[in-house]
Amino acid sequence: MRSRAVLRVYRGDRQLGTLKSYEVETCEGMVVLDAIHQIQAKQDNELACRWNCKAGKCGSCSAEINGQPRLMCMTRMDRYQGDIIVEPLKTFPIIKDLVNDVSWNYEVNRKIKAFHPKPQQGGTLRMQQYDVDRVQEFRKCIECFLCQDVCHVLRDHNRKDVFAGPRFLVRLAGLEMHPHDVEDRLEAAKNILGTEYCNITKCCTDVCPESIRITDNAIIPLKERLVSRYYDPVAWVWRKITGKRKPV
Repeated sequence: MRSRAVLRVYRGDRQLGTLKSYEVETCEGMVVLDAIHQIQAKQDNELACRWNCKAGKCGSCSAEINGQPRLMCMTRMDRYQGDIIVEPLKTFPIIKDLVNDVSWNYEVNRKIKAFHPKPQQGGTLRMQQYDVDRVQEFRKCIECFLCQDVCHVLRDHNRKDVFAGPRFLVRLAGLEMHPHDVEDRLEAAKNILGTEYCNITKCCTDVCPESIRITDNAIIPLKERLVSRYYDPVAWVWRKITGKRKPV
């Protein structure tokens, strides 16, 4: 069954922009990205947006739909009543229309030490299934940066100078909790990536399209490791006696 819907889409650049209304024809199963493509094809071929896979796996089509960070390709039109407002992510500079400059994220990524495995024994690295599952959850991230957009430390306070954001705390957790990694990244977690700035509101977990439990499984365990390293006197004595620094 076909009907009509009105999209109010942000048009402009980082200096000046406004919401422009477009009426589109809808059909069953249609998503917001379909409507944007229809506008580009039939009404305004200068409308800019990013997309790639249209399957919720590339993270390219991130936007704010009626004020909520979402993937346009995974957001059904029929979930909304009335006008649908489509805007670029608020946390990052606007290049044009729905396209953001997210290059800051890649600068942060370079600050995290890469995976450094233990010397192999018997030609293979063996892992318990529990460790496989834990690390695999973090590797599901598609870098849509919705969690970065919704994080109030970045969005409301613009503390990109001291806080890496939830996406990179997830990456840090995946490396730090890997049973075969030997690098120590806790000093960077504290002094460079700003883990302590997160106050675990779980807003990042709420918007994750891959259902990663960012707060519970990544950020809180990282905070616990920081407490053990820098604020727990018993753990400090244990490290002095054993010489071991990195927890499992």
